Amino acid sequence: MNNPCKLCEKRRAKRHCPGVQGEICAVCCGTERENTIDCPLDCEYLREARLRDRPVSISEADLPNKDIQVSEDFIRKQENVVMWLGNALARVMEARRSVDGDAREGLESLIKTYRTLESGLIYETRPSNPYAADIQEALKQAIDELRKKLAETSGMQTLRDTDLLGSLVFLQRLELQHNNGRRRGRAFFDFLRTYFPIQAPPPAVVA
Repeated sequence: MNNPCKLCEKRRAKRHCPGVQGEICAVCCGTERENTIDCPLDCEYLREARLRDRPVSISEADLPNKDIQVSEDFIRKQENVVMWLGNALARVMEARRSVDGDAREGLESLIKTYRTLESGLIYETRPSNPYAADIQEALKQAIDELRKKLAETSGMQTLRDTDLLGSLVFLQRLELQHNNGRRRGRAFFDFLRTYFPIQAPPPAVVA
């Protein structure tokens, strides 16, 4: 392969990049991957890079909503709620081709809304980013659907706002844990589609 890299036009092209539909060098692949290139998730070089990905370092002091305790016991009791919301998040990210930053913004906005409910206020925070706004709206619809299903099966409302808030914060922390810091990164979405089934389990809440 003697053609120059399609991106830098200096180094020799070494591999085919499905994101730019052309041949690029290894250096540009490493530096531009998920930064300026929208990489298909099945790209062999992206898959290989995933094995070496490291999340952006965030200290405990910088952790958002750190006053909300999300224990292993809480996750065990709310597992189906988390799975339901995680599945909804994965579906909207796939449909809108959202990046991890959009998920972070959408989750944070919805968390802020639920935090105002805790204080007795009703104030909805809405992101200006349309991708994040779509994520927020999809999660709200998923919550409404879950409440309806639980009411139909139990005859009463069994899903507390505090449990929803904790579940959303857990997903937010998963995003922070898996975000690779690249502007167009989808490592968190890759995690979601791997560990959250296409069909969420039947909703059930443990009191």
